[in-house]
Amino acid sequence: MSSGIFILVALLAGLGLGYVLRRLQASYQVGSAEGKVQKMLDEAKNKEKELMLAAKTKALEITEEAKKQEKDFRDQIIKVEQRIERKENDLERKFADLEKKTQGLTQRSEAMKVKEDEIEQLRQQQVKKLEEVAGMDREEAKKILTEAVEKSISDDLVDLTRKLQAKAMDEADKVAREIVAEAIERCSAEVTTETTTTYVQLPSEEMKGRIIGKEGRNIKAFEQMLGVEVIVDDTPDTVVISGFNSIRRHVAKVALEKLIKDGRIHPAKIEEAHAKAKEEISKEIAEAGEQAVYELGITNFPPKLIYLVGRLKFRSSYGQNVLKHSIEMAKLAELMAKELGGADVNIVKQGALLHDIGKALDQDMEGTHVEIGREIAKKFGLSDKVINAIEAHHEDVAHNSIEAVIVDAADNISGSRPGARRESFEQYIKRLEELENLANSFKGVDKTYAIQGGREIRIFVKPEEMDDWGATKLAKDIAGRIQAELKYPGEIKVHVIRETRVMEYAR
Repeated sequence: MSSGIFILVALLAGLGLGYVLRRLQASYQVGSAEGKVQKMLDEAKNKEKELMLAAKTKALEITEEAKKQEKDFRDQIIKVEQRIERKENDLERKFADLEKKTQGLTQRSEAMKVKEDEIEQLRQQQVKKLEEVAGMDREEAKKILTEAVEKSISDDLVDLTRKLQAKAMDEADKVAREIVAEAIERCSAEVTTETTTTYVQLPSEEMKGRIIGKEGRNIKAFEQMLGVEVIVDDTPDTVVISGFNSIRRHVAKVALEKLIKDGRIHPAKIEEAHAKAKEEISKEIAEAGEQAVYELGITNFPPKLIYLVGRLKFRSSYGQNVLKHSIEMAKLAELMAKELGGADVNIVKQGALLHDIGKALDQDMEGTHVEIGREIAKKFGLSDKVINAIEAHHEDVAHNSIEAVIVDAADNISGSRPGARRESFEQYIKRLEELENLANSFKGVDKTYAIQGGREIRIFVKPEEMDDWGATKLAKDIAGRIQAELKYPGEIKVHVIRETRVMEYAR
């Protein structure tokens, strides 16, 4: 039992010693942890103090920078305000000066108006005195003064014009000659062209009686129905159809040939032949127009415009068929445009083909063929360049494009080439004589020559009797007389030449 107690006591003693050791170990550990915590707290406080000090320093720096920026900004604002104030003061001063000047100008204007009235009164008095002294009225004096001013500047104007013309001609003449020559060489054309005939051959003289009919019934019906005049004269086996409208004349020719072939001529047959002839001619016109645009490669013309082109087949000028002339022109213009470069070939072809399109209708409506052609082109919505080419080919208006110039040149080439146009010799000589006699009737004219088939007249004046301004006025006066007194197709160019030749010999 004693041993058990001893063991128990030893066990209790061991337990107590273990407990004490555990408490000591625990106390040591707690003390160590608290030390670490305290150390960390101390370090944190030190770090906090450092951060606070850095923050305060940074804040002070930022505050100082902001104060500096604020000061700079305030200084800038003060400067701007001062500048604005100075400008306002300047504007006020200028405005005050402007008001003073305005008042001064108003006063001057009023004074000027008074002076103008006084000057006008003096001028009226002087004019009256001048009229009394000169023995002429104001219009006569004005005319004398105008002529004096014109004469004083005419020499300068003439010299400048000559210089510009000479320069342009020197630069363009060589190239133009080469282009025109190339175009003419490459474009083949007939030497003579057809003209609409008005003669109808009869199988016998007996047919004239049938055409006339009983008491002239047949010929009267024919003339009224077809709008032409049938001339039955002493020419054997031939009648002549006369009429202003070329298409009606051709319809009448076809209708009469049908009546002659049938042999039965009376009003009912005349009406039937008229209807058939109109249908045939209309079909022929349409085919001629289509052939023309196809030959030239024009694809944008509407059918009605193509039909008008075909009507040109029955129009002639100086014996030259207008449709063939227009097609020839289009080919020449196309070749020149390609050689020249920079021109729209399609515009050139259209302008050339349609340059005389007004002649398709000028027998049925008032106006020149140029005016009618311009209206036709506008109606069908053609381009401005085509319209200008139509209205400028007789120089009624200025050329606005290179295409219009090419069309005009092609027209002159086609119309003036050998064999292009025919006219009776007597009429030709008579027309040239009328032109030359009219020009020679003016004072100061030395010699006169009608050239290019009467399309141009060259007048040489006496230089000792007429100055350059007088030559200019003479050209205008002669052109006016030609328009008023002579009848002629197309246009006539009046070219007045004044020259002084000085010769000396070196011996």
